[in-house]
Amino acid sequence: MRVMGLDYGDRNIGVAVSDAFRWTAQGLTVVEKRRDGGELDRIAELVKEHEVSEIVVGLPKNMNGTVGPRGEICIAFAEQIGQKLEIPVHLWDERLTTVAAERTLLEADVSRRKRKQVIDKMAAALILQNYLDSNTKR
Repeated sequence: MRVMGLDYGDRNIGVAVSDAFRWTAQGLTVVEKRRDGGELDRIAELVKEHEVSEIVVGLPKNMNGTVGPRGEICIAFAEQIGQKLEIPVHLWDERLTTVAAERTLLEADVSRRKRKQVIDKMAAALILQNYLDSNTKR
């Protein structure tokens, strides 16, 4: 079974999944947030389609390690997902993952328009890869 990584943002949710061995993370898609909460249904579809057994949600902490208002929103989202899908949901420190994704895309000379399209799923892949790497070291 695979692991899914989510980068929860203001407008979009970046989605990544692991390979079957849980070694590598690949960016999958970006789910647009909707007022009716339909993004949860779309994530549920992706979980079923990709045979996901657990989810990792990025937790944006402040640089001093505390959880701010944005982090509280992500915690609430993680709880919603866990209740809806009834699978384990883990929170993972995502400090600077979007910055790292942006920097990588800039170094690859990706245009601004294309960066906007892939930044969220790339950040989700970084969150998931960091989580996977930490579990293989244990």
